[in-house]
Amino acid sequence: MLPNTGRLAGCTVFITGASRGIGKAIALKAAKDGANIVIAAKTTHPHPKLPGTIYTAAEEIEAVGGKALPCIVDVRDEQQISDAVEKAVEKFGGIDILVNNASAISLTNTLETPTKRMDLMMSVNTRGTYLASKACIPYLKKSKVAHILNLSPPLNLNPIWFKQHCAYTIAKYGMSMCVLGMAEEFKGEIAVNALWPKTAIHTAAMDMLGGSGIESQCRKVDIIADAAYAIFKKPKSFTGNFVIDENILKEEGIKNFDAYAIKPGHTLLPDFFLDEYPEPITKKMESTGAVPEFKEEKPQPQPKPHLGAVEETFRIVKDSLSDDVVKATQGIYLFELSGEDGGTWFLDLKSKGGNVGYGEPSNRADVVMSMSTDDFVKMFSGEFSSLLVYLIVQRKFSSDILLYPFPNNQDLHMLAAVES
Repeated sequence: MLPNTGRLAGCTVFITGASRGIGKAIALKAAKDGANIVIAAKTTHPHPKLPGTIYTAAEEIEAVGGKALPCIVDVRDEQQISDAVEKAVEKFGGIDILVNNASAISLTNTLETPTKRMDLMMSVNTRGTYLASKACIPYLKKSKVAHILNLSPPLNLNPIWFKQHCAYTIAKYGMSMCVLGMAEEFKGEIAVNALWPKTAIHTAAMDMLGGSGIESQCRKVDIIADAAYAIFKKPKSFTGNFVIDENILKEEGIKNFDAYAIKPGHTLLPDFFLDEYPEPITKKMESTGAVPEFKEEKPQPQPKPHLGAVEETFRIVKDSLSDDVVKATQGIYLFELSGEDGGTWFLDLKSKGGNVGYGEPSNRADVVMSMSTDDFVKMFSGEFSSLLVYLIVQRKFSSDILLYPFPNNQDLHMLAAVES
């Protein structure tokens, strides 16, 4: 594990949701340096399922060498945040580090997420992070340390992370967007970063989400605390980063991560938002007896369309390309083919050596031709020289060409549709 260096001695660290779990672990790590910890959380009486209160956390913090200020704070309440900040400044003289850890989670899809629950996640995750940051920033700007750390993920726009819990993802990404904006806004004054675990972390919340047996696939909260400590050691110029716990600890020289595992040597559960599909995550949970409360189907890859004669026609064209052909033609053609085996193809006779392919060309097409696949094959199944003459003529007129069969299907009528 990462050793303490005393760097945070005398620093004041304001942590939301610090009465238990990850927030408390970060508090204890900083307290071992002799830091002042503001415990901004709302639990004042023991919860039947969630251990810890702001007062028991304060006792633990002071037991390891820190100073504690327990403050009753619901981050949805702007006044409670402001009051806690004022108390912290009055008692400790300022604020050096803010950790936005408080978070609400519901892994439910759109129709199963009540508006009240959506509002809760947005109010705690996004709005709470924004308000706590706003209240602390005037004091952080006066600090030589000056860090804001949000416990939020990288902004991964893979739809898989929105599909089954859209509301939660939006609310959590709101915290990450605060990192993007504030890091740029306060560059040079305050370091603003995000921290996210590579694997699942064992907390009371994880027990509720993952069910019995989940803990053996998790790491301890200590890995997040050590990673946060590593970030706090960085200068203000280290800002706008989305840090993964294991990565930064490797940079710190940590090689043995078994010390962080609940069950060393056991397969670990990847955390969300890091492009591990929920299906393999679910299977890993179930393999050791855990009962996950979420399910997901791995998206099936889209099969490549069967292109048949169209593909063969373009293959013949490609084999016939040369610099002389490109020089003679100097045009880019887009073919929009309808019907069976239809699709969009291009023929680039401008680039060196020429090129053909499925999809859009890299540069704007000079000529667009729309036709059925049958008509395309009939028209271009002859000698390539005939096709070349045809394309040169169309390029000369510089038009988008729409081709469609006459009602008797015996001939093709060409219409210059759009002047280039």
